[in-house]
Amino acid sequence: MAPLTPSLKSAKRIVIKIGSALLVDRDSGALRQDWLHGLAQDVVRLKRRGQDVVLVSSGSIALGRGVLNLGSGALPLEQSQAAAAVGQIRLARAYEDALAPHDVTTAQVLVTLEDSQDRRRYLNSRATLRQLLGMGVVPIVNENDTIATDEIRYGDNDRLAAQVAVTVGADLVVLLSDVDGLYTANPNDTPDATRLEVIHEVTAEIEAMAGDASSGLSKGGMKTKVMAAKTAMAGGAALVIAEGSVLAPLNALENGANSSWFIPQTDPQIARKRWISAMKPQGILTLDAGAVAALGRGKSLLPAGVTHVSGSFERGDPVSLTDTTGANIGVGLTRYTHAEAQLIKGHQSSEIEAILGYPGRAALVHRDDMVL
Repeated sequence: MAPLTPSLKSAKRIVIKIGSALLVDRDSGALRQDWLHGLAQDVVRLKRRGQDVVLVSSGSIALGRGVLNLGSGALPLEQSQAAAAVGQIRLARAYEDALAPHDVTTAQVLVTLEDSQDRRRYLNSRATLRQLLGMGVVPIVNENDTIATDEIRYGDNDRLAAQVAVTVGADLVVLLSDVDGLYTANPNDTPDATRLEVIHEVTAEIEAMAGDASSGLSKGGMKTKVMAAKTAMAGGAALVIAEGSVLAPLNALENGANSSWFIPQTDPQIARKRWISAMKPQGILTLDAGAVAALGRGKSLLPAGVTHVSGSFERGDPVSLTDTTGANIGVGLTRYTHAEAQLIKGHQSSEIEAILGYPGRAALVHRDDMVL
């Protein structure tokens, strides 16, 4: 079970969402350098504590429109994409400049809704982000506004942050915004509205409390934050909504600043295992005794341990794992198609490139993508 009172300090992997209104000055359209450097100090402290950090940052369009003198108000799609193209490079450079002096390496990762809806793209995104985190890098994730149309957009970075958390197996999402939590009603209109400090379930009543965006730069209102909380909690991650305009906002949160915590009923690993277990297998991989024993020790499934491949499946599809007697061992998400698996079964991972004509992943099914 998840801890009853999760905290920033206890989390192992944290996704932090930064709203445009925090990062970009509303009037000038310029980057708030002092605020960004305060956030950088927060990130460095978390990293030195051994915690993984992913930043999901708004701001590319807000920065780009200032450079292009596009003024305020809604922009046509083409102008929004042009502003994003100009702003993305500046946004990435700003984070690099803020964190590089502390020996923290950053990476820009641009995604669209399709990347989480398509299983193969999802696995690619997951593998890339987990590799970056394993190398100590802080990924800076944003929606790829330069190519995304309305049909393939998340539309807000609150829900994107929650999806990224599920993708990388994070146990905490921090939504830094211009509000300090979820209230029973809009506190600007209802003086006696009270802030909810802990939410264990997103009920219809909780959803009804959500309002719309009040910021001129931010797309995400309270409704999107509650939707993000549902996604995060389903993936086993806690989510906290906190006011982020103060310098070093994570330090403020850690020291008791106002916030609302959404508490999941399970952890990310258990939630992912349940998700995989519920899938209908599209094929069968038969394993030799050595592979079965290796899986029992927590190892990934390598091609060398597969004796037979059946069914018709694509990369990312669920497949049953059985021993040579036909007994079911488990289920996992394959990293190769049926045709590729047929070619490489029984071979060493070092032979994959020679067999397929292109380099592949060493594991046919990674241990993180299987349930025994």
